[in-house]
Amino acid sequence: MDSGVLRQSSNKEPSVELFIKAGQDGENVGNCPFCQSLFMVLWLKGVKFTVTTVDMKKKPEELKDLAPGTNPPFLLYNGVLKTDFIKIEEFLEQMLAPPMYPHLSPLNKESFDVGADIFAKFSAYIKNNPSNNFHEKNLLREFKRLDIYLNTPLPEEIDHNSRENITVSKRKFLDGNRLTLADCNLLPKLHVIKVAAKKYRDFEIPAEFTGVWRYLKNANEREEFSQTCPADVEIEKAYLSVVGKRK
Repeated sequence: MDSGVLRQSSNKEPSVELFIKAGQDGENVGNCPFCQSLFMVLWLKGVKFTVTTVDMKKKPEELKDLAPGTNPPFLLYNGVLKTDFIKIEEFLEQMLAPPMYPHLSPLNKESFDVGADIFAKFSAYIKNNPSNNFHEKNLLREFKRLDIYLNTPLPEEIDHNSRENITVSKRKFLDGNRLTLADCNLLPKLHVIKVAAKKYRDFEIPAEFTGVWRYLKNANEREEFSQTCPADVEIEKAYLSVVGKRK
């Protein structure tokens, strides 16, 4: 029996346990955008699930046996271990599907693509000498690209039968007014950038990027994002070793 038939023939709730990185205290949510991404996906799916934080300094023996050599995030789905982040997202989208659970895939491919490079540009910026503004310019270029996309109306927003000419998008998120996998991937990274770049480079997203700020405001109003974010201090401590003690 294939997974599609299995999914449709059973209304039984699956057993889902998400393992994510613990914070400095070994208990609270730690700094890991990939962990937060899967946390958001499961929350948005509406499935019942448990979350276990893993202290990376002293991984419990049972977890060493469960996922040897594997760092969070990983997932137990009906007792089956899933460790590949990308494959976990695809698996959850396939298994937790309508009519019981919503699809989260975006309609527009560019909703995924537009933020694909922003975290890499941030990483280069935070690791390198702050007196060299080359990396800051690259990061700002990615933010501008994101801002243009967020302010440009999507095809679904344009009513060709209406006389009203929509020039600036009013949508809440990357792909419309609902959170999708694209947001689950990008928002945790933007949160890390916002906190770490401010702390160690005194960098703030320019106010002129109105689309980005609208997007972040709307995201913060959703508990699936705001309640899964690590505390700012977790992000700051995680990047202290990256930047040294320069501020």
